[in-house]
Amino acid sequence: MPQLVDTTIRLLSQEPLAGKVPTGELLRIAGILDRAGFACLEISGGGVFDAAVRRGVESPWERIRALSARTETPLGIALRGRFLVGSKPVGADIVQRFVACAAENGVDVFRLHDPLNDVSNLREAGAAIVDAGKTFHAGLVYSPGRPGEEPAPLLEQARLLPELGATRVILNDPTGVLLPHLAAELVRTVGEASGLPVGFYVQGAAGTGLAAALAAVEAGVDVVATAVYPLALTLHRVSGESLVESLHGLGSDTGVDTALLWEAADLVDEHIGDEPIIPLAPRIAVRAAEYDLPPGLVAALDVHLRAHAAGDRLLDTLDEVGRIRAEAGWPPLAAPIGQILASQALLNILSARRYGTVLDEFRALVEGRYGTPPATIEPTVARAVALLAEGAPEIEQDPPSAEDVRAAAEGLAASEEDLVLLAMFGDDAETLLQTIRTRHSREATLLGGDVDVTRAERIRELVRIVQESGVGEIEIEDEGMRVSVRRADELPPAPSGAPLAAAPEPEAPVAAEPAANGLARVESPMVGTFYRAAQPGAPPFVAVGDVVVVGQTLCVLEAMKLMNEVKAELDGIVRAIHVENAQAVEFGQLLFELEPVTAPPAV
Repeated sequence: MPQLVDTTIRLLSQEPLAGKVPTGELLRIAGILDRAGFACLEISGGGVFDAAVRRGVESPWERIRALSARTETPLGIALRGRFLVGSKPVGADIVQRFVACAAENGVDVFRLHDPLNDVSNLREAGAAIVDAGKTFHAGLVYSPGRPGEEPAPLLEQARLLPELGATRVILNDPTGVLLPHLAAELVRTVGEASGLPVGFYVQGAAGTGLAAALAAVEAGVDVVATAVYPLALTLHRVSGESLVESLHGLGSDTGVDTALLWEAADLVDEHIGDEPIIPLAPRIAVRAAEYDLPPGLVAALDVHLRAHAAGDRLLDTLDEVGRIRAEAGWPPLAAPIGQILASQALLNILSARRYGTVLDEFRALVEGRYGTPPATIEPTVARAVALLAEGAPEIEQDPPSAEDVRAAAEGLAASEEDLVLLAMFGDDAETLLQTIRTRHSREATLLGGDVDVTRAERIRELVRIVQESGVGEIEIEDEGMRVSVRRADELPPAPSGAPLAAAPEPEAPVAAEPAANGLARVESPMVGTFYRAAQPGAPPFVAVGDVVVVGQTLCVLEAMKLMNEVKAELDGIVRAIHVENAQAVEFGQLLFELEPVTAPPAV
């Protein structure tokens, strides 16, 4: 009988849903799923760590500890080989430290895949998982490559997995192209090649995911990943409710209680609302299915093209992604490789010149820094990359060691958990850790020196309860001490009969005013955080020297969890950018200087 793994908590903790469900409600959902009968709850992964670090509020390790303390079902995490949960490979010592931290915090099952399907990149992490006494599931990414050769490279890699200590092979389809007949065949052949049980993680819109999962179960798969119905519908996953009931009708009992799944689904539904989840609009899903690409990747390309007034070039860009993928050796489209290929395709289309500029990440891919792709890299592309690399800054050959990161942190890494975050996320992790340290210092100041350790911990627990729940205020009295904790956004009620203050009008955007040097100033229309790109790892909206037109997006400002685009109010050339990415800005602060142009530049 197949066992089911639930991915609801992981999906709610990463984009595009990160932050929509309060932590208290997330823990409540986890408690319901814990009683439902799943073999594992997959609660974290690369997207979760990335979202937590960039939001800068809570350490992703805190979330894992909180979930572990409230559940008994084994907890799982998804890792990307030597990338772990980041966008760049890390050294062996960081890999070992990360796995040890995850195991100590309550992770039992490690689903580990390499974005290039180069299983040699799983060796270090696999050994660390086995040494920690935890369960190692080795993933293989299904992403169709050169016609006629699709299963062969996958089967070659599958044969190598048992010697790494893996106890199960996981077939992972991030693009939704694994149709039912292919799923059944692949389950059988991968199982035969590896001699291991086979699990199944699949995405797919319009019911293809569920159909593929049913075919995989019939072919002998013993683990299937699911999510509760609202997430399955929104993010193109397999619905746990639908799969359990379908298998029951076919005579297979998974042991999962669908009544509890519907209860969890109701809680999820309350928070994600009725609007379509941006950016997975139907037209994006259609193009993703047509071009066999992950929907999130297509959505990101669409956003960037529109920001550059090139929304009509989406199909050209999707064609270019496929062309680049073939030239780069048909690597799978799992993160972060898919994002690297898409970014290079976007650069080629917007510059109207193929490989006129090569991203450092694409260069590293072609040079083999990330591993070996399934097929041979096109020699002309390898040569072009080599020529462009002449005179370019050297790409760091080896990732920094743990001691290098610790020295650079200058005391900020107070634990192994902090150290691995700094190694993978750099400045973003530094900002998060400084925020957490400041918050703890403020708590200590508020508690003062007269409160003993036990009572201080109780007060901190009250603060956590208020932060994680919808409760506005809690007051307790214990052994002669009364403590009241109120949410910062809970204001005292206005006196009876008093008029309500009118909501302040939003500040009008600051127009680009000519300065004495002839350059137009673009100033911040609000207090917020400045971002040069639509999402982490994506190309910036503009760079110095770019020509911009009226209405073109220059940057986004995040304020109150809302992203506000700052657009050009004149045609011009970007001559200066005065703010660093992710920097906090004040109202009226200078962001850009533009040189006005009176006519479009000659092409």
